[in-house]
Amino acid sequence: MKTIGLIGGMSWESTVLYYQVLNRTVRERLGGFHSAKCILYSVDFAEVERLQHQGEWEEATSLMIGAARSIERAGADFLVICTNTMHKMADDVQKQIHIPILHIADATAEKVKSQAVKKVGLLGTRFTMEEDFYRGRLHAKHGLDVLTPAAEEREVVHRIIFEELCAGIIKPSSQTIYLEVIEGLIREGAQGIILGCTEIGLLVKQEHCRIPLFDTTVIHAEAAVDYALK
Repeated sequence: MKTIGLIGGMSWESTVLYYQVLNRTVRERLGGFHSAKCILYSVDFAEVERLQHQGEWEEATSLMIGAARSIERAGADFLVICTNTMHKMADDVQKQIHIPILHIADATAEKVKSQAVKKVGLLGTRFTMEEDFYRGRLHAKHGLDVLTPAAEEREVVHRIIFEELCAGIIKPSSQTIYLEVIEGLIREGAQGIILGCTEIGLLVKQEHCRIPLFDTTVIHAEAAVDYALK
């Protein structure tokens, strides 16, 4: 079994889910008392959040490179960045380390395509929904048609992530808002919805939606187990 390197803490609410899914999936695959071999570097999310919203992406990239190098030195065989947004600098981080990064958008796209879905709605932080590092990768590398909500809806989705979900706050009213946004994407032709922030799965579940939901936290963690065991 390969050792999984994790950069987590963005937020730790979803990193907990990564750890649970990794270990549960390894036990299901191997049986007995088996669990995932992993190394976790958990950042102070207050620092990351400040850099994101101040647009200090170069400094944020340096922070991620430092974390990745620490994980590599500790003996990880590959790297999992436990957040969608910080894949903005995944290519820059990859250039500075010698172990591969398992990209969350690639793992998610493969899952989407396995269900014959070609047009997806994308929910996430404003950065993930609006910038090309994520939606552009889904389209250019995987041929997916990606829909995002209208500008005012994107702001609401973004606000709920940072003001509520990253703090572990789950509100039925916010769930209703997300489901209304999802319904709008369905009306535009979305055949599935990518929950492109690792906290959204805390709020919206498959039973709440009439088309497939793709929870990137679960997909990414399960893909990490696939890679670790092959």
